[in-house]
Amino acid sequence: MVNLNRNDRIKRDILKNSQIIAVVGHSEKPERTSYQIAQFLREVGYKVYSVNPIVKEIDTLPTYATLQDIPEPVDIVNVFRRSEYLPEIVEAAIAIKTKTIWTQLGVRDWQSANKALDAGLNLAMDICIKVEYLRLLG
Repeated sequence: MVNLNRNDRIKRDILKNSQIIAVVGHSEKPERTSYQIAQFLREVGYKVYSVNPIVKEIDTLPTYATLQDIPEPVDIVNVFRRSEYLPEIVEAAIAIKTKTIWTQLGVRDWQSANKALDAGLNLAMDICIKVEYLRLLG
């Protein structure tokens, strides 16, 4: 629907109005960026679901093997997996009818981006959600 890389106003609205974020590739290791960003997102008030098929829980919170396993609708799918995994993550995000896919720095695949946009999802690609939150809302 909207390429958020080019629209700060809509990006701000999405960050302001979203409540539930799935962090795909959430690590259980505190030194990893995915862990730190997920913690930040929780601290600023989002409900965060961890998606990692290898880890059962992170900080006593359950993790989910797939996006489809999350028990409620997700507003933003925040991706910390390598770019080659993006096609299957976009497919899963479309299947769960998320509103927005947000990929972290270095995660990009333009074919997947076009597929997400064609399916009506908002897309932020190769952008840190924490940096954008602090810049637009902080």
